[in-house]
Amino acid sequence: MQTSAGSSFLRAESELARDEARKLKAEKTKTLGDPISLPGKPLDVVVRGSDAWLAEGSATARLINLETGKTRRIFKGHGGPVTSLVLHDDDKILITGAWDKIIRIWDAQTKDLISATPAHSDFVKTLFVIPALNLLVSGSSDKTVRLWDLSDIRSGKPLVSAGSISAHTRPVERLEGQALPDGTGVLYTADTMGIIRVWALSKEEAVTPARWQATQKAEYGHHRTGINDMVHGAEQLWTASSDETVQAQHVGANNSAKTIPPITHPVAVKAILHLGLTDLEEPYLITGAGDVIRVYDISSPDEPELLNEIDAHWHDVTALRLWLRKTVGEDGVSRVEPWVISASLDGTLRKWRVSEMIKPTPPPVAAKSEEATEPKSSGLTEEEERELEELMAED
Repeated sequence: MQTSAGSSFLRAESELARDEARKLKAEKTKTLGDPISLPGKPLDVVVRGSDAWLAEGSATARLINLETGKTRRIFKGHGGPVTSLVLHDDDKILITGAWDKIIRIWDAQTKDLISATPAHSDFVKTLFVIPALNLLVSGSSDKTVRLWDLSDIRSGKPLVSAGSISAHTRPVERLEGQALPDGTGVLYTADTMGIIRVWALSKEEAVTPARWQATQKAEYGHHRTGINDMVHGAEQLWTASSDETVQAQHVGANNSAKTIPPITHPVAVKAILHLGLTDLEEPYLITGAGDVIRVYDISSPDEPELLNEIDAHWHDVTALRLWLRKTVGEDGVSRVEPWVISASLDGTLRKWRVSEMIKPTPPPVAAKSEEATEPKSSGLTEEEERELEELMAED
């Protein structure tokens, strides 16, 4: 009993010290990145034009304007934190998944709920759409991946199951995929043990409603533990892990070769943004590990160069997204400039000009304050806050 009490005391002391450090950092970083404060913790972000679509820990999805910071629409109905969202049908349809195990389909313009589908037996953790195949893919804490036919998405009826995958032995955390010219597809699934599986998707044409067959083509185990983020493009699969690394795998013809050595971090990497796989096509990798954003030059694959470290947030970064910001100058000429949007468990979105991230200027001296800024409430109970933080950490 004495050992248990001592361990609890030490744990409590550690948590108090951590909380105090976060309060101090909240004051230090309160103006960095022109922050937009949110009512809930942002767990997923999709950027479209000057707007950001947010999945929040407050059981809502939100559309917010990145220029003004004002909320444009709120989507309420889930019974737990919204973990993932995607847009479909030229951004007219919003699809959300949450702790309540339900996938909800919304009219993105009117906010009307179109349908609600009991999708899994545990939390919905991740969603991915392959538009050309009219296919939604969901991954869950129940260790399964499910495929959903989107051809009748506006009917008001629950989604129609189009197949499932039960090969993972741990919660499925991330999904990626693409359609192929011949009408088939490729799907990448990653779990909290660090296992990545590659699937060939083929449609069973003679079956109504539509069914998809998933055939495993490869398995990768180069991470020691859970995958927190994953991006695909140019025959490369980039993954961020709780094993404190970012790694890249060739998934084309030469899928056994590694693109670069592992990029190591001091803590778990929760988010990545590869600018070379976006419309920007620049050889920079941006990572979020803990509350720090790092920028790497990966133009030389064998020797990635750390360009910058930004002490950006006072809590873990949850997502990094490219924002092609459109402005009109005094000369009346429209310009597009690349920015990065970072989301964090500190309840903010922050905005960073890419040119400054790559060639940083000295930060301004922070004004002294006798009182630290208290972190904003997320709308969750203290117990729910702890559970959410544990789930965002290594499973």
